[in-house]
Amino acid sequence: MSGLRIVRLANFVAPSSGGLRTALRELGAGYRAAGHEPVLVVPGERHDDRDTAQGRVITLPGTLLPGTGGYRVLADRRRTADLLAGLRPDRLEVSDRTTLRWTGAWARRARVPAVMVSHETAHGVLHTWGLPEPAARRAADALNARTAHAYTRVVCTTEWAEREFVRIGARNVVRAPLGVDLAACTPHRYDPALRARLAREDEVLLVMCTRLSVEKRPGTALDAIAALRASGLRARLVVAGDGPLRARLEHRAAARRLPVTFLGHLADRGALAALQASADVCL
Repeated sequence: MSGLRIVRLANFVAPSSGGLRTALRELGAGYRAAGHEPVLVVPGERHDDRDTAQGRVITLPGTLLPGTGGYRVLADRRRTADLLAGLRPDRLEVSDRTTLRWTGAWARRARVPAVMVSHETAHGVLHTWGLPEPAARRAADALNARTAHAYTRVVCTTEWAEREFVRIGARNVVRAPLGVDLAACTPHRYDPALRARLAREDEVLLVMCTRLSVEKRPGTALDAIAALRASGLRARLVVAGDGPLRARLEHRAAARRLPVTFLGHLADRGALAALQASADVCL
């Protein structure tokens, strides 16, 4: 069988985002290495179309979401649908369970097998954004039932994400855990000079790598370092990552006189691996 044209749609991919962007890049590279034709469609500031190591990447002008630190969405359904029709995919993969869920119906009409990739829980996102617990659960169950019906398969990257589909009895759910690059992320990358720059020898070094946005709840790490210090443990926190909450977190750490260092977004994967390997605890 010849290679498949696998068209992938994703929202909420910012220049400083980590997990989703990394997963999309590695999946695309893997598809291409296996002889398929991956095409990634994402929102951005302006139109772009280029060939990359992960395959063809098409950027459509997307609507900027205020307060999210650069996240955009493919809000123009007609333009996105026209692009899909022109691409004529053999398979469709979608990484957004909210604003792109309409693509499941498009794929069914076009007779294209379609997959929705779930990287998080709808329940958790809704609750984080302020919906009360019972209402968040009910809304998540309704959303997930429609998602499971719309797509050929729902792929969950964690047992945590899979659990809420199991709760509603969805039968087309597959768990496919995201891997770790064991060649790049290894304890052998421990750097004593780096650790000495970040913390004293008698301090416990905690490292958090995350996007600093509300759904990640990064303030919990500040609460943890405060609790450890209050208990008498000499500990220091280093934060790798950026996002809309950074200024607020920096102010909060300074106001509470917490030993926290904010490094911002680390684009160098080797530097990030060395930072994690040099930590006593990774959050």
